[in-house]
Amino acid sequence: MMRERQDSRKAIIDEVARTSETLTGRGGLALVSRYLRGIELLPELERVFGSLRRSRKGQPIGTLFHQLICFFVDGTSRHLVRFDELREDAGYAGAIETAREQLASSHMVKRFFQAFCGVQCWLFRRVLQQLFLWRVKRGQPGVIVLGIDAMVMDNSEADQREGVQPTYKKGVKGFAPLQITWERFLIDAVFRGGSKHSNADRTVGQAIGHLVTFLRRHYRADVAIVVRMDSGFFDQKLFALCEELGIGYVCGGRLYDELRATVAAAEAVQWASYRKGKQAWQYLEFADQRRSWRQARRALYLRPVYEEEQCLLQFARPETVLYTNLGCGELIDGLLAGEGCGDWTRPQRIIELYHDRGADELVHRALKDFATEALPFQRFAANAAFYYTMLVAFFVYESFKEDVTAPVVPITAYPTRVRRVALDFAAKIVRTGGRTILKVTTATWHQLRIPELWERTARPPRFAWG
Repeated sequence: MMRERQDSRKAIIDEVARTSETLTGRGGLALVSRYLRGIELLPELERVFGSLRRSRKGQPIGTLFHQLICFFVDGTSRHLVRFDELREDAGYAGAIETAREQLASSHMVKRFFQAFCGVQCWLFRRVLQQLFLWRVKRGQPGVIVLGIDAMVMDNSEADQREGVQPTYKKGVKGFAPLQITWERFLIDAVFRGGSKHSNADRTVGQAIGHLVTFLRRHYRADVAIVVRMDSGFFDQKLFALCEELGIGYVCGGRLYDELRATVAAAEAVQWASYRKGKQAWQYLEFADQRRSWRQARRALYLRPVYEEEQCLLQFARPETVLYTNLGCGELIDGLLAGEGCGDWTRPQRIIELYHDRGADELVHRALKDFATEALPFQRFAANAAFYYTMLVAFFVYESFKEDVTAPVVPITAYPTRVRRVALDFAAKIVRTGGRTILKVTTATWHQLRIPELWERTARPPRFAWG
């Protein structure tokens, strides 16, 4: 009994003291930094944005982007004053492999973003497209499904910022960038004021045209491309553009009164059913031509039968209409068949493809978890640069999950979980014999399989400008 009391007494902390050793609570940032250098993205960012450096006395552009990407991936704070705190942290400097005197201050970061003009902000879209090409060439998909949607960024607390306007969400003011997604990646975006609706101006058509041309020129001329959109993009001009480009589309439509009348007149034998898991739908297939259209297009009218195992009465069933060119004998049908996806022209597969739009919305949710909706600057161009830098960091983060941390964290995990598991662990940085060593506890060493992750950061897929 006496021995137990003595052992218990030894475990009690009696006082606190400082240490001169280099310690960090974000040991995983060393993996991120090593990966970022390994993929060789920073020299390309230096080349594209190098003109922003006005004097040799300033930080190299590549060094600034390195610190900004690590800042976003870290996610401890979303305020720029965090950079002033980090300048005093030798452990953080060691974790991101940067000399302490090279750490940027908040004022330096603000000056960097405020130096951007509209044309330079558009260069970020080229960077995102090149990153997209990098991952496509790595995965070699035969079919590429793109999701197009607008994402509201709530900046209601800052009415005076340029571009902060009422959005389609009631009571929310902010920005409404148009974003294009592929799998877990955000591959293109147009930063816009909050009053812009989904299909405002010619933005969507131009973005689709640029991406299709880019993929066919730098990846494969015969790649099958399908875009899926909600009813906010219901526009015959977009449909005609997709048909002209030889790509597929699945888009939500609007429930006009004459359309409801057409459906109501259909006989019961014309309806078919489709079930997936616990959900079931009845659907009616027909050709529909709006008054201003030059041609009829394939349409599917849907009404769910079950909602979470609850049978819906007919008057309570939420109805949807879809428009598509899949299965209409166009070029896209042959490209899909060539990739073994001939069943994509069937009504059931089209319904499934449209309902899988939920995965595209999860990318937007992950982005908000990764960074911030509230942008820090008064000027529109500075906020645009901040937003696009956030997207580049998000792309690197998603690639990092796939290339490095996949053995210990699912690639579908949200940023909060990835940070908690793979970044937020204590480490000690030791310099001896001309070498710098990152030391972790034995438990972390085994649980996170540190040797394997370290090896994966040593040989990541190299990024190359296409």
